[in-house]
Formats: sequence, structure tokens, C-alpha cells
Amino acid sequence: MFLNQAGYYLLILLERSNFDLIYLAWLWALFKPLCLLLLSLFLLPATILLFIYGSSLFCLIYKHWNRLKAAYSDDLWYGALKTLAILWELQGSIWHGYEVEGLEHIPSEGPVLIVFYHGALPIDFYYLFAKIWLYRNRRVRVVADKFVFKIPGLGTLLEALEIQPSTSATCKSMLEEGHVLAVSPGGVREALFGDHNYQLIWKERRGFAKVAIEAKTTIIPMFTKNVREAVRAMTIGRRFLSYIYEKTRLPLVPIYGMFPVKMITYLGEPIPYDPNVTTEMLVTRVKKEIEYLIETHQHRPGSITRACLDRFSCFSTKRTEIKNE
Repeated sequence: MFLNQAGYYLLILLERSNFDLIYLAWLWALFKPLCLLLLSLFLLPATILLFIYGSSLFCLIYKHWNRLKAAYSDDLWYGALKTLAILWELQGSIWHGYEVEGLEHIPSEGPVLIVFYHGALPIDFYYLFAKIWLYRNRRVRVVADKFVFKIPGLGTLLEALEIQPSTSATCKSMLEEGHVLAVSPGGVREALFGDHNYQLIWKERRGFAKVAIEAKTTIIPMFTKNVREAVRAMTIGRRFLSYIYEKTRLPLVPIYGMFPVKMITYLGEPIPYDPNVTTEMLVTRVKKEIEYLIETHQHRPGSITRACLDRFSCFSTKRTEIKNE
């Protein structure tokens, strides 16, 4: 009796298995053309692209290898910063197709003050630091808000980059020593409370102009296209968070993004030292120059989708060309 029941259940199982196999065979016959089409359209090209980009990355690293070996023959920080500059350049080139226009405006020696628009996260400055270090052989000095020095884990990096608290005396000293110095008059306020309309938020900040006049330094205006589409600041509760920031200077606004948008840094025409120019006049001129760069190169309001499409030449169009149509 037991053997009969076992045989009966085994027969049912085989029949069901046979049915499943027939059903799977029918599904494969039905979707086989679609699977082959997807394989030919996506998987194989993706494999080729992987090899192409892998080869390109290998060649780029190999290109800089001798530069790295020479760097480590000097002091520790020099080699470390050279390595970081190459890594940042690689990351910017791959993820954002990062470029710089006007790099030749950075002099090979002597002081210069770069004044830039501050995005939610100044990744464009990191990339520019790498470009100037690698291709103009100059280190860009920078000053930072006091809260940066309280962030855990950044002490060694701040030491290596020689970042110092933002004061007029510090900036003047750096310029008088002949360094390249980068500052953003908008600072944290512009970073966190600016938006995709790219309005400058400088309020009454004139310290950079006063320092430039006292140090008799050339100023270079700077703006990076799509910097606010790469990383954005949250707008929810902005009024309340702005109130908190003005009272406590705590940057509590969350940021999000690292979208793979096209980024191009534009270094404007240098503004030479003029002893007849007052602080107010210089502030006005620098502000107009940066606003001109924004108006010329940036779509407003900014769009993450459009900024990503700018990675492809067929979609990339200068703002001036659109205005003339």
C-alpha cells in the first residue's frame, strides 16, 4: 500500500516537472529574440566601453607616474599633495568631464587673488586646485571659516594644505609672500542659501578688495558652470535654518547630490592693481565680472537634467548662443 502511494506521488511530481520544463522552454522560445536584442544593444557595448574607459584610465595614470616619482623625491607633503591633485583631477575628469578655461591667466609667479562664486560644496575649487598645481606648478592657498577646523578627522588635511582661519591679516600676509590665494566673499552663506538662479550673496563684504589693494595684487574672477547642479542644498525649512545660521553661524542645511553633471570653470580676465581705485569701486567691478561669467555661461534657473546632458557635445550650448537665437 505504501509503495503504491509513493509511486503515485512520484508520478505526479514527474508530470508537474515535465510541465514546468515545457513551460520554461516555451518562455525561452518566446523571449529569446528579445534577450538576444538586449544582449547585442546593451551588454556587449557596455563591455567594450568598460575596456575603453579602463584603458583610458590606465594610460592617464601611467602618464602621471613619472611625475609622482619625482614628487616623492622632495618633502612628504609635496608628494602627498601631488598625488591628491592627480586623484582629484582623475575624479573630476571622469565624473564631471571637468575643464578649465582661462588657466593661462594664472601667472607663473607672483601674488594673485582668485575670487569665486561658492557652490553648495566647493568641489570646483578642489578640481581647480589640482589643475593649477599640476599644470601651472603653483599651490593655491585658501582660508576657511572657523567651523571647518572643528570638523573631526580633517586636521591632517588642513595641515597639509596649510589652510588657515579667514582673517584680513592672514590673506594680506599670504599675498605679500607671493602666493595664489582663493576666496569667496559669499562664503558659507552663499553656499547654503544660494539657489539654482546663481545670485551672488555678498551682503556688505568688502574685505577681499581692501586686501587686494593693500597687497597691490591682481584679481581673477572665477565661476564654475553647473556647480549648483552637482551638489544642492535642501530648501525645506530654509528660512528657519537661515535664522539659526545668522545667530549661531552653524551650517545646519543638509546638502545632497554629486550628480555627474558637466562642470567647466571659467577664469575671467585679470583685474590688475590700480592705485586710483577705491575699495567700493573694486568690489563693484569684481561683482560685475563674476555676474557676467554667470550670465554668459550658465543656464538659469539651473537644471540637473540639462547639466547632465551638457556632458554630450550635441546637447551642450553656450548661454550666449541661446540668447542670440
